[in-house]
Amino acid sequence: MLEETTETALLVEDDPSLRKLVKSYLSLLDFEVVEVADGRRAMAALKQASFSLVVLDLMLPESSGYDVLEFMRTEALSHTPVLVMSARTLPEDRAYAEELGAKQYITKPFSRAEFSQAVSFCSLDRKF
Repeated sequence: MLEETTETALLVEDDPSLRKLVKSYLSLLDFEVVEVADGRRAMAALKQASFSLVVLDLMLPESSGYDVLEFMRTEALSHTPVLVMSARTLPEDRAYAEELGAKQYITKPFSRAEFSQAVSFCSLDRKF
């Protein structure tokens, strides 16, 4: 009999209503979700557990999403796919996030379909 493995996502978003919405999207995609509201707590969670996916806002209190990406790179966690969701729309913001290791970058507001597609691309990257 095959064992079902549950994937766990770390959701890093300071806006409670958006965090609730994204958590529901992730739950529909069969992820268990660990939620944090700032960059400092995100780094602490990454030290304590392994995640299948990190969904990360860039503009956060305590430490920015860029700080979290840099932390993941220096702590040898770059194998964990990161989906950035941000209100930042400039090409240089996307380029810098990708340079730091983000696999996907979507801008707010986004649809459930757009979010699901980005998660799928992150999952594909992890499998290859």
